[in-house]
Amino acid sequence: MDFTRTLLVTGGAGFIGSHLVCSLVCTHPDWRIINLDNLDYCCSPKSLQSVEDRANYTFIRGDVCNSRLVNHIFNTESIDVIFHLAARTHVETSFESPSSFRRVNIDGTRVLLGAAHEARHRPQCFIYVSTDEVYGASLDEVFDESSPVRPSNPYSATKAAAEYLVRSYWDKYKFPIIITRSNNIYGPRQYTEKVIPRFLTLLQMNKKCTIQGTLPKSRHFLFVDDAVSAFLLVLEKGTVGEIYNIGTGSEIPIMQLARELVKMVKNVPDSEVNDWLEFVPDRPRVDLRYPISCEKLQQLGWRAQVSWAEGIRQTGTVTHTHTHTHTHRPLD
Repeated sequence: MDFTRTLLVTGGAGFIGSHLVCSLVCTHPDWRIINLDNLDYCCSPKSLQSVEDRANYTFIRGDVCNSRLVNHIFNTESIDVIFHLAARTHVETSFESPSSFRRVNIDGTRVLLGAAHEARHRPQCFIYVSTDEVYGASLDEVFDESSPVRPSNPYSATKAAAEYLVRSYWDKYKFPIIITRSNNIYGPRQYTEKVIPRFLTLLQMNKKCTIQGTLPKSRHFLFVDDAVSAFLLVLEKGTVGEIYNIGTGSEIPIMQLARELVKMVKNVPDSEVNDWLEFVPDRPRVDLRYPISCEKLQQLGWRAQVSWAEGIRQTGTVTHTHTHTHTHRPLD
């Protein structure tokens, strides 16, 4: 079969990446989707079972930092679009192991950019999926795409550094890049190190929700299907060289989040909710909130479609596992 487009998705076995890959494979049978993922601890091949036998889907197990492998892919495939999602993302772990975050998030981006730029077939677009955390925290200022970048932890610092690399290829070579910065994305199959699946998993095990610290932290939660629709809209209508915030009005204090999940999972009266909460030490540095403006993306026609109530209902129980049973051979 002749495909009209070939897309490379890095990190396509992760939480967000697997939802993006499944959407692309199913809604665009005329596009070839190549998924490059090393199946790290937070990934699961089970997330891709629905598409693994599709004719327009190819899985390559490998490390985005492996320049020989990445160059081989670009030398043998005519890649039209790159969605770069491969990254280490857990803030707490970034304080413990900053070097691994630098390697994957910065060096991996450098390797991918170099291979894409030097490929015999020039890509039409390189979409780098970043985070609202690069802005740092704010109590009242709402960040738009022109706001200064002030990352406050090793994770967000590496994402900001990778953004600068991506921007440099636009500034120097006019290589067609787009950067997205999204709120906290949640939904089915998310790994349990993130707050929503962590709380759900603890409650399902009859354990208490562990609240880090006592400061009034809140987060904007974006359902994964809305994030995927934003990525696809940016691909079709976004302007190269630009940055797009992807966000939602669903700002929820972490304490309220825990209470809602306790009532949903344990079905207890309000008077017993506190019995399922436990305070634990906070991380070394904590940002209270990340408010962003999405007007630029909304001008392209995007709106979040899934309400918080519907999104958390769909998320329901944690279905993500980190079993690495698979039949794909690694390509090193």
